[in-house]
Amino acid sequence: MRKKLTTALVALGTAASTVLVAGGSAQGHGYSQAPTSRQAYCADGTVSNCGAIQWEPQSVEGLKGFPAAGPADGKICSAGNNTFAALDDPRGGDWPTTQLRPGQGYTFKWKMTAPHRTTDFRYYITKDGWDPTKPLTRADLEPQPFMTVHMGGRQPAFNETHQGSVPTGKSGRHLILGVWTVHDTANAFYSCADVTF
Repeated sequence: MRKKLTTALVALGTAASTVLVAGGSAQGHGYSQAPTSRQAYCADGTVSNCGAIQWEPQSVEGLKGFPAAGPADGKICSAGNNTFAALDDPRGGDWPTTQLRPGQGYTFKWKMTAPHRTTDFRYYITKDGWDPTKPLTRADLEPQPFMTVHMGGRQPAFNETHQGSVPTGKSGRHLILGVWTVHDTANAFYSCADVTF
């Protein structure tokens, strides 16, 4: 009897922890797929040794209010979440890049697993002379986003797209930071994409 009871309790505990783990990842949220973000490259196996982000590409969430608030310099790509610190590692400037032409029309794409009510999406780009071998700081970015998509509290689609143009006058390697600001929480989602003009 005692053995049957122990077996039943172990099975119940295993089932409960499976539900908790599945529930934790199901609460993930979203990330940029075009241009391809660092977390997308980790999730699809293009980049290895990424740690937990390979299973949680949609979960790069931190405080909103960027650039006045939000994650600290050097921790922007991970949204200040130490679990995802691999995203802040510049890897010697060797992250894969998306090829772009200055001024080209472009479809920016996000994959959502939980499309929260949204204030806006903002896209920032690095300044000329940015050093891709160092972790991203605010001083590395142009002070204003080159594109803002206002949502007014609406929910984005599960496959959210934004039509826009990439900045003119850029050449060489740069980084585009996408910030998805949630309307009804204190948080935003951060997505770093390495690009080459």
